[in-house]
Amino acid sequence: MSTKMKLAAVSAALMLAAGAANAGCAKGAVAGGVVGHVAGKHGIAGAAIGCAIGHHSAKKKEKQQQQQAAAAAAAQNNAAQANNAGKTRK
Repeated sequence: MSTKMKLAAVSAALMLAAGAANAGCAKGAVAGGVVGHVAGKHGIAGAAIGCAIGHHSAKKKEKQQQQQAAAAAAAQNNAAQANNAGKTRK
């Protein structure tokens, strides 16, 4: 791979990774670029696909963490209500 191609691949990966909306893209682009390069000199295509997969995985993980946080908050709220209900029955 020539220096110009390497520079283009790195530049493309950095542009795709810019911003919070592309969470997981940089890690996926790097991994996909390496795999694509090793699998037949398709580093740029691998980086693009890796970016998409990395972004999807990051969004999935974020959604799961939000659900766990909501469940923990609901459990804490239910425990507090049960504690308060026991105090008012005296």
